[in-house]
Amino acid sequence: MPEALRAAAPKAVDITPVLSDAEFARFQRFIFDAAGITLGAAKKPLVTGRLGKRLAVYGLSSYAEYFRLLSSGQHPDETQMAVDLLTTNETYFFREAQHFERLREHALAARQDGRPYRVWSAASSSGEEAYSIAMVLAECLGGAPWEVLGTDISLRVLQDAVRGLYTMERARHLPPELMRRHCLKGTDEHAGRLMVRPELRARVSFGQVNLNEPLPALGRFDFVFLRNVMIYFSDDTKRQVVARVVSTLAPGGCLCVGHSESLNHLTDALRTVAPSMYCLDT
Repeated sequence: MPEALRAAAPKAVDITPVLSDAEFARFQRFIFDAAGITLGAAKKPLVTGRLGKRLAVYGLSSYAEYFRLLSSGQHPDETQMAVDLLTTNETYFFREAQHFERLREHALAARQDGRPYRVWSAASSSGEEAYSIAMVLAECLGGAPWEVLGTDISLRVLQDAVRGLYTMERARHLPPELMRRHCLKGTDEHAGRLMVRPELRARVSFGQVNLNEPLPALGRFDFVFLRNVMIYFSDDTKRQVVARVVSTLAPGGCLCVGHSESLNHLTDALRTVAPSMYCLDT
């Protein structure tokens, strides 16, 4: 291309609307009311990027117009979509592996009285945590009964969880022997992926639960994973969520949180047994 023509070539223009501070504040309130999640100022680019595509879908010219669409009450599916997009869901198999060793030890020590050993993955995202739990229980409990429940606020990630199909990158910490026993490697169009075997998927159930609201009747659990979710909550919301989750623990049950999280000053109902690990007395 001649130099003169090259200089005159049009430049790519970013036509994504600008998210004003006032509009960002509305979405901060929206996700706090919906899920108890507190978005700091550093999350403004995340909101811009994730919701900008939805403006294009509806042909809207501003985030204010999109917020009015959500607030109208006429698009409940879009409201769920916005909640899904503003919920962080990064996860992988056997994340923070020490917790799964603690689970194995607790499950082996639990009294077997014919009642299933029950575990709740309370922010299960796309299911890797729940299936990691299931692999541990399948290995250590033999023929003893057990159940795993995975819940999340996002319907989008729950659909992925039920499918049980993942990229190999998500399995980078999955022990090879467990992968052989509990997963199928994809071929052809599914090359580079793995699928959790149907017999293990059948032992895990998934459902939508908003931890920021009163819990449905879930029953009692011997072990609960509540990891890497409270970092998005205010202190008041943390206390309310922890109280709800603790109410589901069976005597002697354990609750684990992420390694960067703590229950200090949030509850006195549990005793610390290890970093990020708490138990209810029998």
